[in-house]
Amino acid sequence: MVKKLILSIIAVIMPISLFAQRNSKDIDETYRRSSLYSLLVNHQGRKFYEEINDCFHQIPTPDAYNDHNLSVRAVYTDSKKLKSGKDNEVDDITSFLNRNKIASRLVGKWFDYNPYTGDMDMDIVQQRGLYGATEMQRAKAAISARGSDAVLADAGEDLIGNTFVLVNDISYIDKSKGSAVLGALIQVAGAAAAASTGNSAWNKIGKDYGDIVASFKGFKVRIRTYLYQLVWDEEAQANVYNLAWNNREAFKGMRDKFKLKYIGYQESSGSTTSFLGIREDQPELMVRKACQRALDENIANLQKNFPVFQVKSPLDVETMEAKVGMKEGITEKSLFEVLERVKTSEGKISYKKVGEVKPVKNLIWDNRYMAEKEMAQGSTLGCTTFKKVSGSDFTPGCLIRQIK
Repeated sequence: MVKKLILSIIAVIMPISLFAQRNSKDIDETYRRSSLYSLLVNHQGRKFYEEINDCFHQIPTPDAYNDHNLSVRAVYTDSKKLKSGKDNEVDDITSFLNRNKIASRLVGKWFDYNPYTGDMDMDIVQQRGLYGATEMQRAKAAISARGSDAVLADAGEDLIGNTFVLVNDISYIDKSKGSAVLGALIQVAGAAAAASTGNSAWNKIGKDYGDIVASFKGFKVRIRTYLYQLVWDEEAQANVYNLAWNNREAFKGMRDKFKLKYIGYQESSGSTTSFLGIREDQPELMVRKACQRALDENIANLQKNFPVFQVKSPLDVETMEAKVGMKEGITEKSLFEVLERVKTSEGKISYKKVGEVKPVKNLIWDNRYMAEKEMAQGSTLGCTTFKKVSGSDFTPGCLIRQIK
């Protein structure tokens, strides 16, 4: 019985073979994404703060966003708990963002601002806005003439203004009492197996697995994610295009004029995270999985609760598939509007609703971190299949956006 107990525990945390992933459909990925900058609140001295810090820097920017990260990725504090102010905005975080001129740095990155020469360009705006060379030449001419241009206005409304900052306060949920008991049971079971079989190797197996379980079994974190948005109003645009363009001293002098506004927050513990598929010699993956699952959940909920943060995704109108899934919080009850990209007479891009779709049961992609290794249902799909709820024929190039 003891031997079976240990073997069953080992079997749970030993590697699990992967299903072969289905080749996902070739879905056109050329569309405008919002831009994202993520930071970690690093509470030095907290349990597992080094492991959490290491894993956070391995988490990639979600596919639905452009990577707009700066060199500063962590807010360091000695406080065990941050105090919330009005509307749950944290003064320490807002103060850090303002003190480090984060808004102006985000603006500078948009225009590839060189802090030594003051040189600026529109390359990132062109790339992310899907603008052609002719459009950009006209926009650059408008900047030089201190004039206005549809491309500049369009970029402000649908690109630069959709620059967001996520500040993640991650804390370890101490479940050491239960873990220690389970770890001790495994060690005792190993000793008993060694005595009954005469094989001393069971002692080492029981001790090694017991130590791992005592430290990491059921590893849980609580993440509170605070959302900010870059303010890109007429004043900010005028400061860049009319005053600071290719002017180092002017840009330095107005760094305090660029602002971020607080939107709201979400909290998650990733309580349903399973650790199947993680080897016994890779406890750091438990930290990574717990953090990434909880962070993905927060981002999905922020999208649902704050319309300004909602994202669009391409829809293959022939197969009715899109590369979104459970990581984005999609369930059978989710509803999406279908948007057609159109250009106005002024040359600006807008989106017209042409129908609604919803996910097909049992065809929802589980794209959460390590879903394949735990053999989760839908993890090998590669995309989610939708069915039409309303609308006529959809044209190629349509996007979908979740409706709250």
